[in-house]
Amino acid sequence: MNASPRLSLAECAGQQWDLIVIGGGITGAAVLREAARVGLKCLLLEQRDFAWGASSRSGKWVHGGLRYIKQGQFKVTWHSVQEREKLCRELPGLIQLKAMQWPLFKGKWQASALIHAGLRLYEWMAGTRRRHAADLKQMALDFPYLQAVGLKGAVCFYEGQTDDARLTLRVLQEARQCGAQALNYAEVTQLLKQPHSGAVCGVKVQRQGSAELHEIHARQVIAATGAWADRLRQQVRHNPHEHLRPLRGSHLLFSAERLPIHSTLVLEHPRDRRPGFITLFQGRVMLGNTDIDHRADLQGEAAISPEEVDYLLENIRHHFPALNITRTDVLSSFAGVRPVVDSGQADPSKESREHVLWHEDELISIGGGKLTTFQHIAIAALRLAQHKFPGVSFDPGQPLLATAPPAVVLPAQLDVQQGQQLLGRYGAAVAPMLAQASSASLQQIAGTQTLWCELAWCAAHEDVQHLDDLLLRRTRIGLLLEQGGLSLLANIRTLVQEILGWSDAHWQLEVERYCQLWRTHYSVPDAAVDEASR
Repeated sequence: MNASPRLSLAECAGQQWDLIVIGGGITGAAVLREAARVGLKCLLLEQRDFAWGASSRSGKWVHGGLRYIKQGQFKVTWHSVQEREKLCRELPGLIQLKAMQWPLFKGKWQASALIHAGLRLYEWMAGTRRRHAADLKQMALDFPYLQAVGLKGAVCFYEGQTDDARLTLRVLQEARQCGAQALNYAEVTQLLKQPHSGAVCGVKVQRQGSAELHEIHARQVIAATGAWADRLRQQVRHNPHEHLRPLRGSHLLFSAERLPIHSTLVLEHPRDRRPGFITLFQGRVMLGNTDIDHRADLQGEAAISPEEVDYLLENIRHHFPALNITRTDVLSSFAGVRPVVDSGQADPSKESREHVLWHEDELISIGGGKLTTFQHIAIAALRLAQHKFPGVSFDPGQPLLATAPPAVVLPAQLDVQQGQQLLGRYGAAVAPMLAQASSASLQQIAGTQTLWCELAWCAAHEDVQHLDDLLLRRTRIGLLLEQGGLSLLANIRTLVQEILGWSDAHWQLEVERYCQLWRTHYSVPDAAVDEASR
């Protein structure tokens, strides 16, 4: 099925819709995709860029959440491992199963027994067994500078790793192939309501940079706005109390030369025993993560705090003391805000990752949830509106993708792994992308796993409005390269400026905007900076 021509906001306002989805993260994209699959006329509106929030700032894991078993969150784990297996089967170039090693120590028999018991339950839920032992020799090969007193080996299990922003964009692509419309930088400022019943029947929307408000009507509105859900819900009649607890998770990235590892390792923090991890991501080394209350304004970009940097570095220095890792070794940082439902736990890490649905004045709002369970959550939300769409059935057993991408003959410069990665990221768009690519643009950008031709394709076809859209979400250059890829901006300009239709003055404004954003939100804050200012 071919995608419908993309409409402007004014054109969307002139039509009646079956469904409006508010929020362009992974959950909103999934709601749009499932609604479009069954033939509903649906529109998605995102106030910033697609995947701007937590859906580009997660730990990059499509996982079951092993630690949730210890907390008794069996329902979350069950749905997560089921969805993980499905996603790994359906998106092999975008989601890759990776070995993850959990260290075992001499004399810690009780902890070892609990880990093995949890993994047995984990595997039973998944319906597959991949677990095996890793001895000290293997661990020395995978983590040559690891030092841990009493280490006797590890138990190795497997989780899926993904590029979360590309996953969101791929789901949006599938929705558009089924006729859906999606607009970024279109902020919903107000809910429209029926005058007598108060039932929500549409939205008022404003395009970034414009003062004009557009009214768009729909039979159903679903808010998948993540950590912003409570703000929109304040407009329903009974003025509900806030139910979300925004939690910030932050990560650091290093070069593989400075921090050489060859697998993924669970790292229990020496201060609080909370499990973090270190892993390879697109050729770099990623260290995560934190889990703290986010008290800054949600309208601003999240950023790692000096205290979080200290916490993460303390963990890596404890386990790899010989490397003497410091702030100056960090290539970049990123922080996301999780939309966790507040249950009053003193420890943020003990809050449930289960999703919650609210149905108020015909507005359906989604709270909580995990990256892995996006399709499960989308189906649950749509089923609440089932009565408005008689004859339509929302089936959780449907594959995420409508059809497999057609076979592509790869240019000689690309290997099979690169081809599979492109198919995972772009699906059916790979063939026209490669057909338009010059031989030079098929080269990999040094320090990344991104081809130059991807930048041109994304600029032309993926709703890029700002330079950070291109460098932080369509590709991950801003995370993977020193200074956010500043040294490459002249080459990038040659490739994309004309495609984007930007004048020289506009390009310069975008460069200044991007550099300021990267310094304040993706670099490493000085230890003296006060968190309240971030």
